[in-house]
Amino acid sequence: MTTASMTDFTSIDSVAPPPFWIPVLAGLPITLCMLVMGLPDFGLSHFAEFRAMFVVAYIVWSVPLALIQRSLWRRRIQWWFSIPGLLALTYVLSLVNSALGQLLMVHWGLASQFIWGRIFSGLDGCWLALIAFCAIHAVVAYYFALRAEKQRVLNAVSLARDAELRALRYQLHPHFLFNTLNAISALVVEGRPLDATRMIARLGDFLRATLESGEAHEVPLADELSLTEHYLDIEKARLGHRLDMNLSVGPDVLRALVPYLLLQPLVENAIRHGIAPRKTGGRVEIHIDRRHDHLYLRLRNDGVAAPPEGTDRAGRQNGLGLRNVRERLVKLYGDNHRFELCQAVDGSCEVSIELPFRLAGQVANQQAVVR
Repeated sequence: MTTASMTDFTSIDSVAPPPFWIPVLAGLPITLCMLVMGLPDFGLSHFAEFRAMFVVAYIVWSVPLALIQRSLWRRRIQWWFSIPGLLALTYVLSLVNSALGQLLMVHWGLASQFIWGRIFSGLDGCWLALIAFCAIHAVVAYYFALRAEKQRVLNAVSLARDAELRALRYQLHPHFLFNTLNAISALVVEGRPLDATRMIARLGDFLRATLESGEAHEVPLADELSLTEHYLDIEKARLGHRLDMNLSVGPDVLRALVPYLLLQPLVENAIRHGIAPRKTGGRVEIHIDRRHDHLYLRLRNDGVAAPPEGTDRAGRQNGLGLRNVRERLVKLYGDNHRFELCQAVDGSCEVSIELPFRLAGQVANQQAVVR
């Protein structure tokens, strides 16, 4: 430990002391040590009474010592002042114990008179016991402080992660609105006002669904599929029969947790770069199933062949929607996920995602247990 870290008695700022009873209970085993240290005097007159007096005195003195140390902790008194002060105080309390012991000796006729000079002898057992209690109290206090600091760090990391996920989530909305409004504008220019009106109505339904989804970063797959259906209604209003959807969902996966707005950016990317440019339209296939303790999602779409220079292919693979999905998966699952994007020469594209399989109810129960 460096000198700088020891300048405060509570090296961790603004941390409340531990509950009063914890260090007091932690110091009770010291009474056994006191009894063991008194074994050499076993058999002497009034041995049990003297041991009982010192043990009771130790327990009594531990209360004000604990209160004093809690006060020093709250006021963040520097260690170089606190330690000498506690040593002096415990020494005075040991002198009081020694005086009480000598008075009992006079009372029981083991000594003829009270001699002040004798109170300074035989302090080892009592003084060391009180010093040990102060040390135990400090260790317990530092343990609680470090635990509180660790929890604060975890909370800070969690808040930072939550803020980053929210920023990524909010990044999707203007991107989606821009693309959708641009598509509506194109319908108006093409002289398709009915399709544009229908698309605007579906856009309202989609935005209403996003507002009702709450702020959770993960949602049940059933909710994510419902949101994706709202988005597909928007695209169907524009593409009509040119958009062919095939959705396959395995059994017992609708309650599985997936990132919010996971499918919509993938479907949007597939339609924008794959289906929309094709004169005859094309198919988007979504397959979701469970394999052991993982959830597998696969999205495939028809497409058009990329130009020789490959600029369009780079745009498909590095667009904002795909990049946003990748970043959110990393924030949510770290290394416990897989994201792959494969694009064929004919322009078809396939996205494969592997996530840990977790049910909404199980996660809620685990969080409740942690709290």
